[in-house]
Amino acid sequence: MLRLSKFADYGTQVMAYMAKDGAVHSASEVSTGLGIAAPTVSKILKMLVRENLVASSLGAKGGYMLARHPSEISIAEIINAMDGPISITECSGTTTSCERESTCSTRSNWQGINHIIHDALNKVNLAQMIAPMPQVVDVSRIRSRGAFV
Repeated sequence: MLRLSKFADYGTQVMAYMAKDGAVHSASEVSTGLGIAAPTVSKILKMLVRENLVASSLGAKGGYMLARHPSEISIAEIINAMDGPISITECSGTTTSCERESTCSTRSNWQGINHIIHDALNKVNLAQMIAPMPQVVDVSRIRSRGAFV
């Protein structure tokens, strides 16, 4: 199963929260707004600052803000900031420590798949993540005594 870490998920949520209004936010405000523990939000914000996705300012009116417009920040960048480079197998990333690398018959295919996933995540930006997405409902699965409610 391919699954992002909790930090990548929370990092995306923190960025989306901040992207909605472009204002300066305190870590405690983000924590309260998202219902994520304050120490976790603080750690995530520091990681995002280190990767230049979020800027911080000190002082009474200080806090955190996005370093760029939401349309200029890709989901791949957020995942990279939280988890490091995207790599679905040991050998599909840029560095590897797999002892089977020289004899592996599937390595190049995994690298190709990894590239496709990275490109797809790179094409989705933060502005798209905060835009409402219409939900498609399969009406054939709705059963309520033969009528729609």
